[in-house]
Amino acid sequence: MATGDVDAVDFEPEDDDLMDEDAAGDASPQAPVRKLGSAIIGGAKKTKGRGFREEDSDRHSRLASRDFESLGTDGGPGPQRSIEGWIILVTGVHEEAQEDDLHNAFGEFGEIKNLHLNLDRRSGFVKGYALIEYEKFEEAKNAISAMDGAELLTQTINVDWAFSNGPSTGAFKRKNTRSGRTHRSRSPRRRY
Repeated sequence: MATGDVDAVDFEPEDDDLMDEDAAGDASPQAPVRKLGSAIIGGAKKTKGRGFREEDSDRHSRLASRDFESLGTDGGPGPQRSIEGWIILVTGVHEEAQEDDLHNAFGEFGEIKNLHLNLDRRSGFVKGYALIEYEKFEEAKNAISAMDGAELLTQTINVDWAFSNGPSTGAFKRKNTRSGRTHRSRSPRRRY
């Protein structure tokens, strides 16, 4: 690189190039430099989100005075009706089962209002359970008593109420799915 190609650069600052930082040290009539501090000091603490309002007690009294629609219960344990009907839970469903298979098996106990057979997103197979809704209590009860422990597509299924009010006792008592085993088996030893 030749010395003749380089232009001279002036490093001396001019008056219009000076920044405001020099003004902080001088007693000039410019605006005072603000110091960093908390925005909470000197004022009321501001919070965002739910639960920080002072009128929570007012909200509670407003909600307590309203009459909400609810389902009547006898207060005892047993099955609980959903808003639209009686829902039963079918577990142990074969992974290749179709809605038609469940309709054929459970349709003989009454009209099925709704049937949910959830699929695994990754594999596309059934997750292993289904929710079946009946309009009448007797239909759901008959389906539970007849199909609990039955075989569907070479697999034993368990059928019970999807919603229950309190711990089940008596005729609606849930069965222990791990009966006969009180402890888990030991894990195999690690191979290093």
